[in-house]
Amino acid sequence: MQELILQEPFDLIKMDEKWVCRLIEELGNPLPGVEAQLRLSPPGRSAVSANKSTKDSAVLILLYPIGTKVVTVFIKRADYDGVHSGQVSLPGGMCENTDIDLKNTALRETMEELYVSGTQVEIIGSLTPLHIPVSDIRVYPFVGICQIRPDFKPDPREVRYIIETSIDELMDPKNKKSKMMAVGDHDIEIPYFDIKADHIWGATAMIMSEFLEIVRKI
Repeated sequence: MQELILQEPFDLIKMDEKWVCRLIEELGNPLPGVEAQLRLSPPGRSAVSANKSTKDSAVLILLYPIGTKVVTVFIKRADYDGVHSGQVSLPGGMCENTDIDLKNTALRETMEELYVSGTQVEIIGSLTPLHIPVSDIRVYPFVGICQIRPDFKPDPREVRYIIETSIDELMDPKNKKSKMMAVGDHDIEIPYFDIKADHIWGATAMIMSEFLEIVRKI
């Protein structure tokens, strides 16, 4: 796995205020929504909507500067007995009874997984909730910023490693690909982001698809 080259003095460069203000403005406008999510959806994805048994979760698109680039972070999940074992995802997880709201869920899970304190993160908006049929989870994505790159300390029980990538890399057409995957009894062509030899697909790719459409307007 390739590593992102940190450009010194990366810890002295803060987020571009004008860019952040534009992003906040766009997040406050009507969102691209499901149409944008579906551009990175696996074909034939079930359209089953949330129901009374659906559990809520929240994830965080965490933005911070490295050099002159706006960067975000994904996690390679540890292997466990579950449908999302070993996948690449955004930091986040299930809502707990102690969470004040879903924004708090996203911040708490980011703290637990990456040791990034909620006091470091400013939540600037949210995206369209997404239902994941295979696990019957409804995901609420939030967007937050850190003025400097956090000192990540991944929890090895939950995170194998982190993947840092610039927003420019995610928007580069050459990093948007597709591959054949076995899903159930069928092989289907899955769209994904190819980032540093890791494949970001499924719900995470769908969430990022909507976010990147917003960024393109800035």
